[in-house]
Amino acid sequence: MKGNFPIEKLKGLETPFYYYDTDLLRKTLDIVASEANKYNYQVHYAIKANANPRILSIIRENGLGADCVSGGEIMAALNAGFPTDKIVFAGVGKADWEINLGLDKDIFCFNVESLAELEVINELAEAKGRKARIALRINPEVNANTHHHITTGMKENKFGINLDQIDTVLDRLEELGSVQLIGLHFHIGSQLTDLHPFQTLCARVNDLQQQLSKRKVFVEHINFGGGLGIDYDHPNRNPIPDFQEYFKVFNKHFKPLPDQKVHFEPGRSVVGQCGNLIAKVLYVKEGSVKKFAVLDAGFTELIRPAFYEAHHKIENITSEEKEETYDIVGPICESSDTFAKQIDINKAHRGDLIALRSAGAYGEIMASQYNCRKLPKAYFSDLI
Repeated sequence: MKGNFPIEKLKGLETPFYYYDTDLLRKTLDIVASEANKYNYQVHYAIKANANPRILSIIRENGLGADCVSGGEIMAALNAGFPTDKIVFAGVGKADWEINLGLDKDIFCFNVESLAELEVINELAEAKGRKARIALRINPEVNANTHHHITTGMKENKFGINLDQIDTVLDRLEELGSVQLIGLHFHIGSQLTDLHPFQTLCARVNDLQQQLSKRKVFVEHINFGGGLGIDYDHPNRNPIPDFQEYFKVFNKHFKPLPDQKVHFEPGRSVVGQCGNLIAKVLYVKEGSVKKFAVLDAGFTELIRPAFYEAHHKIENITSEEKEETYDIVGPICESSDTFAKQIDINKAHRGDLIALRSAGAYGEIMASQYNCRKLPKAYFSDLI
């Protein structure tokens, strides 16, 4: 089964380009809101997944906050109209100017990843006569069982404060006058389709809160980050992730303290399935051992297959001929510029339109101008 594309409208557009199904995005956001509201959970969209201004505006209109990992993302959130009291700032390497931006805009919270960062935030806040609200990002030692490039919750990862460092950080916090501890933050990895690691995370956080209570440390906010995966194999069959079961896991297994607010930071699961990269077949190259469909899009437009060996469903949306087997490759002068090897699509001809599905997350946002290529345009289903 192929996706439902307005073929005649797309044929007139210069390829490659990103095509967003805004109806699917809005349906996804409706489900996120309805499921989170059952438990009074707070949701911040992770801007790193896709920072297209119109995408951000639609997400903001639906009431989500913003999770940012750079000063540029804070500005993108502000430009899209996100209220400052719904902006959180994470990231393992916050530059001074980025911290000062967050302080000047009085954002909701800094998710602090190290003792060194904590001291810098305190110093910069003190210089401005402000008190920075912070959450400690704790490395919970939970194996997410995902790709090693997107695992973030183990001791060997660069992210977060290790469990055996918490007492040292809390001791130092008592000496710092320009930071206010309001929460704990966790994120164990991305593209999790098995929910069991989240159960383990809940148990770990329950234990941690009991330990902290012995030090009379109680926080108002617990932030579980994001990580819920999408179905890259079957985007037509499963266009919206199972947010019902996702939030139910935390409601069942996490034991919040009285009046404690629970936060989440989904990114890919919100926007991944609404976006597609549309490319054109430049050549069908007959090799001696295989056939290549050479597209006008490459890893400059969608880097995930080259970077993560990631799989995206690929469809020839302008051909109904019998399927043939191809390597789907791009024009970049690198052997890694390959989207898929030995896959079946409807017979390809020069000029056919190829859809690389599930490109709404980490597609447009990671596009580059390597080989001096132009950045592609984006089009939307309700404006085309």
